[in-house]
Amino acid sequence: MAKAYWISAYHTIHDADALAAYAKLALPAITAAGGKFLARGMPAAVKEQGIAQRTVLVEFESVDAALAAYNSPAYQEAVAALGTQAVVRDLRIIEGT
Repeated sequence: MAKAYWISAYHTIHDADALAAYAKLALPAITAAGGKFLARGMPAAVKEQGIAQRTVLVEFESVDAALAAYNSPAYQEAVAALGTQAVVRDLRIIEGT
């Protein structure tokens, strides 16, 4: 079974305190669900049509594991702490090759 990855790109951060509250809850929720943080932060370089924005890359054992982590009560508590106005981001789950 192929590994899967969360790719989360933060287009805009409006409330750094809410993001910090989210991160405090999200990190243990994601790692407890088997997620392994591979990279997070600002890009070292941006090429072509890229945008310099905070990006997070997390590895999971499978798409099912990534989806289960996202839907878990612990992670959804983190999402609730983030609220609806703190950030503009997109989170993609992609299967590895």
